[in-house]
Amino acid sequence: MNDSKSLKKPLIPLAQRMESIEPFHVMSLLGKAKTLEQQGRDIIHLEVGEPDFKTPQPIIDAGIEALRQGDIHYTPSLGLMTLRQSIAEFYMTRYRRVVPPSRVVVTPGASGALLLIMGSLIGHGDAVMLADPGYPCNQNFVRFVGGEIQQVAVDDSSQYQLTAELIEQNWQKNTKAVLIASPSNPTGTVVPTPEMKKIIQLVKNKNAYLIVDEIYQGLVYDIESSCALTGDDDLDQHIIIINSFSKFFQMTGWRLGWCIVPEHLLQACDHLSQNLFLAAPTTAQKAAMAAFLPETIDILDQRRQIFQQRRDYLYPELLKLGFKIPVKPQGAFYLYCDCSAHTDDSMVFAHELLQTTGLAITPGIDFGSNQPERFVRFSYTRDINYLKQAIQRLKQFLEQ
Repeated sequence: MNDSKSLKKPLIPLAQRMESIEPFHVMSLLGKAKTLEQQGRDIIHLEVGEPDFKTPQPIIDAGIEALRQGDIHYTPSLGLMTLRQSIAEFYMTRYRRVVPPSRVVVTPGASGALLLIMGSLIGHGDAVMLADPGYPCNQNFVRFVGGEIQQVAVDDSSQYQLTAELIEQNWQKNTKAVLIASPSNPTGTVVPTPEMKKIIQLVKNKNAYLIVDEIYQGLVYDIESSCALTGDDDLDQHIIIINSFSKFFQMTGWRLGWCIVPEHLLQACDHLSQNLFLAAPTTAQKAAMAAFLPETIDILDQRRQIFQQRRDYLYPELLKLGFKIPVKPQGAFYLYCDCSAHTDDSMVFAHELLQTTGLAITPGIDFGSNQPERFVRFSYTRDINYLKQAIQRLKQFLEQ
């Protein structure tokens, strides 16, 4: 894989926005890992945030049946109404929240949802407040539409999440939206329900929007999964939910997600969707109808328990090796670890670990500018036997 710095400059300059769009730095490490694998090295991948389970069989079967029937034409730009209804019913069954199907917008992955939301809301001079560390693409979507980033450094004192107090302290005249991920990537932490209520009320009082990334919503441990929607129409007019079939539902390659938006944003999302991608993939939409079947949910809940077992193994083992994890994650499948006891450069540490032992992890630089050199992310998306091997390799590396 070519490093971005080694690529030739284009003969005609690129758009100025590209100067601020950062790549995934982990991709260079992943490319190195793939090269080592081609050379015969045994690589343990704990760097990529993708479940190792295959898509549940009922979903696969539904997709195959849709292909057999041959009805793979475009759907309405906001998605199949049957799927939107199923998503709405899921919120009632799982979270006791009444969501009109009309407010559900089906998109090509959660990234498609973010593109629609940012394109609908954010213009030049508008700012979006984000936690640092956080998922890097969120920033790039804001930059892509000409908005400004308000990064707020967070630490273990707030469970690596924005709080109402931090939002109030950092609010600016041009702040138009706050984006929160709960559970979050890379820390796996969850915004407590009482704090979320304070944040929602604050954002409403500011006449702004709260965008809540809930793509790891079903993957929570020790606590009940929750939804930021309140059921209060006045409050929910200021809340936008982003979700996906990729993580909990384990449909990463199907590229399907959704968002729940206030009624007054539907037309903007419809127009943008028509122009940007027409609609989400038809086969994926029809397959996703089976994602909410009781037998599928049973499979997914069993796998959630497996993720929790992996967390409960890896967390104490990393602590024993001198990594600091101030907040035990309550969701997702990541451990964001302070590695400063072993290195002052997490990027160098990750590359040397890969080269020496074949263990691939993600350096903190991919998640923001809040002391990234101190942190690495371990993704527990592999079988526990691989995790045990990973700990052995890490222990040997640290002893050298």
